[in-house]
Amino acid sequence: MSGHSKWSTIKRKKGAADSKRSKMFSRIAKEITIAVKSGGSDPDANPRLRTAIANAKGINMPKENIMRAIARGEKDETGYQEVTFEGYLPYGIAVYIECLTDNNNRTVSNIRSLFNKKGGSLGTNGSLSYLFDRKGLIQVPKNDRDPDELQMQIIDAGVEDFETEEDIFEITTALEDFGNVQKKLEELGIEAENSELKRIPKETKKLPVPDAVKIMKLIEEFEDDDDVQNVFHNLEISDEIIEAMGD
Repeated sequence: MSGHSKWSTIKRKKGAADSKRSKMFSRIAKEITIAVKSGGSDPDANPRLRTAIANAKGINMPKENIMRAIARGEKDETGYQEVTFEGYLPYGIAVYIECLTDNNNRTVSNIRSLFNKKGGSLGTNGSLSYLFDRKGLIQVPKNDRDPDELQMQIIDAGVEDFETEEDIFEITTALEDFGNVQKKLEELGIEAENSELKRIPKETKKLPVPDAVKIMKLIEEFEDDDDVQNVFHNLEISDEIIEAMGD
């Protein structure tokens, strides 16, 4: 598993048990709402909604929270819009930030302020997207599954990479095959622990651990903003950095 994926998994599991839980619930509730708004409230006919609901269950989000988010999407009460930002953090680390907001002026102001205060530079949309590939990442609990058998069962659906790590299998797909692999897993009766589209850096940049930790903490400041859904970056994340972040 890459450092990025390993760190994301650690954050998600940690968040389910501490003060980050409400942020995780809010992020997925927004995703459910926007998925309903864009594709309807039937999960069987709306892959984005189906994925969001599965991820909500993966972090033990209460059913009533899920239903409220669906209802908001049906009524379009929120006026959420998707906004992205691209720029550089100190040491030349590139970031791509995805937001869902009901107040674009507030979001732009908050994101720009963080860039300015922390010595970063906000770029124009599209200026850094070429540094990332958009891929599907699906994490499946190991349980008692045989990795070779599972890989053979799903390989033809469009699997690009299949890795075994600790208690999960991590499956990487091309953007266009993400839904096919999800559907194949559903046909096999396999429930994913987490599924999402991510922006994977084509190349990562290595920094000394103290500098990398500063960047990771800055990225967490962006993630703590209520309007931010995801922050993707090209910092190389080593086990040493993950260990230092746990201190």
